[in-house]
Amino acid sequence: MKTTLLAIHGGPDGGPPIAHDFSTNANPLGPPPALWQAVQEADRRRYPDPQYRALRRTLAIAHGADPEQILPASGGAEAIRRLTLAAQLKGLREVWVPQPGFGDYALAAAALGLEVRSYANAQELQPQQPALVWVCEPRNPTGTCLGSEALAELAGRAAGSIIVVDCAYEPLRLSGEPTRVPDGCWQLHCPNKALGLTGIRAAYLLAPAQDEAWSRMLSLAPSWVLAAEGEAMLAHWHDQATQTWLAESRAQLRDWAASQRALLAGFNWRQLDKGCTPFWLAKPPAPLDMAALREQGIKLRDAASFGLAGWVRIAALPPESQDALKEAL
Repeated sequence: MKTTLLAIHGGPDGGPPIAHDFSTNANPLGPPPALWQAVQEADRRRYPDPQYRALRRTLAIAHGADPEQILPASGGAEAIRRLTLAAQLKGLREVWVPQPGFGDYALAAAALGLEVRSYANAQELQPQQPALVWVCEPRNPTGTCLGSEALAELAGRAAGSIIVVDCAYEPLRLSGEPTRVPDGCWQLHCPNKALGLTGIRAAYLLAPAQDEAWSRMLSLAPSWVLAAEGEAMLAHWHDQATQTWLAESRAQLRDWAASQRALLAGFNWRQLDKGCTPFWLAKPPAPLDMAALREQGIKLRDAASFGLAGWVRIAALPPESQDALKEAL
């Protein structure tokens, strides 16, 4: 029997509840009260509008776009799979993915028999034919940022391709200016991470134009791609109350990230610098007993699946979780 390729993620692993979850990139301060109330009050008694017209108008206004450019998706992973299939049906045979990077980009391509090529920087991106190109900005798992100039260079190197900028962690940017996405690129927005609501599978794509890939994206979606609570979450994502809460949470996360970096430095961990997110890569001076940590209710994200053996991706958590990690170490 052929082995099925499965994505590796942080978070629940089938074991006991995780008391201190450093392994996911979800905002530990979420969810914001007003948005959470709207989610809880979502009407589950009837179907959502299968065209999501009101939601698409709301999101389009926030982006200064046309409602027809907004394509709801049931989470970032579903959007990645669907857009990869749309690219294949358009005739593309090559997919470029950042390395290290989110594993679902490559897995979605491999599942369809597409050729997967990786790049670490803009100079290494050299498609010889139109391709599907994934960019994560800020990048997972490193927490680093390309910046507007490098992203523009990257987009220029892939002219004629479908370029998708995964903006999942832009709302969690703790430093620097937001990166400007070049015209002609797709954008993937996954607010559930910044809201601390990863259990709600809802995201959306902002398409640059109604091209062949756009049409296929519509036809490949199920009739109701979002449940009522996902629709409510996205509808209130750009509310002023939500954005004010998010700004306040970033201020708190900056403090927690600083104290957590100091904690790891005290144990002589090597840490990747120049990150702009509340998660980053770190390497302990000796291999960790991950199973023993898990037994204590502490989970870190082993970065071996990113091709970074010996490293872990770690997210900033509150002081009580940092104290638990310190005691365990």
